[in-house]
Amino acid sequence: MQNFEQVRSHLCKSGYKVGLQEPYVACVELSLGGGNRHQSIFLSELGNDDGRGYLRVSTVIAPITGIDARRALAFNWESSVGYLAVGELDGVPYLQLCENRPYEGLTAAEVDRLVLEIGGLGDRMERALSAEGDLL
Repeated sequence: MQNFEQVRSHLCKSGYKVGLQEPYVACVELSLGGGNRHQSIFLSELGNDDGRGYLRVSTVIAPITGIDARRALAFNWESSVGYLAVGELDGVPYLQLCENRPYEGLTAAEVDRLVLEIGGLGDRMERALSAEGDLL
């Protein structure tokens, strides 16, 4: 996959529930836990200083207020995928799980893996950090 529109096309053709669709941004709504839990996965395009395009796959975990950072970072350390970041959602800082991949060499299978892994891991982190809640 060489650009974001190819990624978007793949998501739509693969049967994902794609909600928000803006230029260079899409949101996949995953249903987890037999339909009892849900996780929103955001895919967006990033530029880099070297002119290469990157795909960012991210999910919101929980508001940063009241989060034990040590617990969150320990969870991330044990994970084989992703990294933690803080980003704003409606002006509120949230802990987010995200991963960036260059378009070079990116395949449809890798996009699927990223969506499912970031979504599943994000949901597990959300449960661990919010007393089993499904905040987002």
